[in-house]
Amino acid sequence: MRKREEFSFDFTEEKKQSKKGFWGFVYEWVDSLMFSIMIILVVFTFFVRLVGVNQDSMNPTLQDGDWLAVQSINTTIERGDIVIITQPNSLGKPLVKRVIAKGGDTLDIDFFDHKVIVNGEVLDEPYIAEPTALMGNMIYPLTVPEGKVFVMGDNRNHSSDSREKYIGFIDEDYILGVAKFRLLPVSSFGGVK
Repeated sequence: MRKREEFSFDFTEEKKQSKKGFWGFVYEWVDSLMFSIMIILVVFTFFVRLVGVNQDSMNPTLQDGDWLAVQSINTTIERGDIVIITQPNSLGKPLVKRVIAKGGDTLDIDFFDHKVIVNGEVLDEPYIAEPTALMGNMIYPLTVPEGKVFVMGDNRNHSSDSREKYIGFIDEDYILGVAKFRLLPVSSFGGVK
């Protein structure tokens, strides 16, 4: 009879230890999950943003439906960067465009020879869909004001961009960030050039 009580007592202790182990495991798992979520929120709030492309103006480089990781702080904007623009415009939506010229640059576009010329040098643009023929209503040559950029889509003849006065020069304060990686579709995952 005594052995039976000891066995019963040991079984109850094992049950208590098992419950304590289970809740300890649950607590550690939830704690780890919450910490991971906080880290992700900090990263995506302060360092990287996710932006969806919902236009065809950047074909063939970017497609409608692509998702991009955008570096949003400590970013120096360079010619050739693909940027996300939040400057208010008549389209009523953020724009995804390529920086062609920066503040102080002189820009000319020869629509007959289809050349874009920045500071006297013809740009090598292997990323465009077709030669630049859509003129817009800006007058060339022009000088980009300091603190602003001139942007165009890679799908030059099907892009609303700085060639149109209603979009015009983009204030650098309205640039959300520079596109660094394409996340989706998975088949196109990788850096954005």
